Amino acid sequence: MTAVLDWPNCTNVRDLGGLPLTDGGRIRAGALVRSDNLDQLTDAGVAAVRAAGVSRIVDLRSVWECETFPSPFTHDDRWLNVPLTDPADPDVSTSELFEQYRILIDDYPDRFASAITAIAEAPPGGVVLTCHAGKDRTGLVTALTLALIGVPRDAIAADYAITNLTESRPGFDLPTAETILRVLAHLDTKYGGPVAYVIQAGATTTHLTSLTTRLGQADRQG
Repeated sequence: MTAVLDWPNCTNVRDLGGLPLTDGGRIRAGALVRSDNLDQLTDAGVAAVRAAGVSRIVDLRSVWECETFPSPFTHDDRWLNVPLTDPADPDVSTSELFEQYRILIDDYPDRFASAITAIAEAPPGGVVLTCHAGKDRTGLVTALTLALIGVPRDAIAADYAITNLTESRPGFDLPTAETILRVLAHLDTKYGGPVAYVIQAGATTTHLTSLTTRLGQADRQG
């Protein structure tokens, strides 16, 4: 089970530690955190991030978003902007959610590979994946990361589906397990799986080994 973290005033922060791996291990606690926009953080929230041992914040928002709603870590060595979207991209917001995801995956594989390498190349410590709501861009990169290191797909889908959207965020398509399972199936059918997808897009086997090593728990649990 993932743990909800208290980073005021963010509302969708989860530590993915504890998710199972197919080899019998689990994701290390604090190794990978998913979050909504860190520009909402209070001073106490910023302190909580620092206390969590975070070494890299991978901000998946566009350059425009980062400039308009800057993260409190923008000038910190921890912060790295790896835009998964750009305002110049074609507007697909009226499409069904899976179709929005499919277009991102098919049209911009290099962006996903950049996000994966940013995690793999991070200094020792925890990595935070963040976007605006912590749902779509963060959800996609999180699911891809989990698939690459061997988290079972039912566990990936369950985590994706529990995204903690509050009533203060109306108008968002709620995530469902079926949506992310369709995404993973699309990667299988069109690219030969998540590993082949990111390798074709520019990641290396060294990156994937690093990803598994840094996120996997040392003491394997049955």
